[in-house]
Amino acid sequence: MTANPAPARPTPRPLWQRSALIMAAIAVLLFVIEAIDAATDYRLDDAGIVPRQVDGLDGILWAPFLHVDWAHLIGNLIPGLILGFLLLLTRRFVLVTLIVWVVSGMGVWLFGPAYTATVGASGIIFGWLTYLLIRGLFTRDLWQILAGAVLFLVYGSILWGVLPGNPGVSWQGHLFGALGGVLAAWFLADRDRRRKVNPGTPQFPGVSS
Repeated sequence: MTANPAPARPTPRPLWQRSALIMAAIAVLLFVIEAIDAATDYRLDDAGIVPRQVDGLDGILWAPFLHVDWAHLIGNLIPGLILGFLLLLTRRFVLVTLIVWVVSGMGVWLFGPAYTATVGASGIIFGWLTYLLIRGLFTRDLWQILAGAVLFLVYGSILWGVLPGNPGVSWQGHLFGALGGVLAAWFLADRDRRRKVNPGTPQFPGVSS
């Protein structure tokens, strides 16, 4: 009797396809949350970051999922999908996002205007952008530097949002999100250099050792 051959393992999807699917899933989630928010007269926005209030600290977790209205969501979603997709291709999505999320949220909680609730994913988007712009400077990788230069030509004007001046816009979230991206680029630079020497294939497109 001959043994049946073991079934062939399915070929994993290319990284760009997995990255696109992840960003599509995030977009769907944000649309669902915004629909619920609109249906409840935007009461979910009360769960945003309330500066210097202990019971407003949990808003750091919820704020990126919430938006003031549909226009706010779409305004964040367009650059967010592109930058998130590019970040997933670097296999640093989870670590960079966590660093940016905390730094941006704490910056708003510490320095945001009192008696307000700040919502929106723009702080994370600013962090993604600055990480992608400058990571090549820390890793001393020419191709990453060139990619950052091209990205700056396309999205560099967004960085004006780190300055105060636009009422109703949390420049604190933008500024500290951008600083979080710089911190992530510095923190992960040594790992990225070691990964170039000992390349590996992670199981998830946003995680690497």
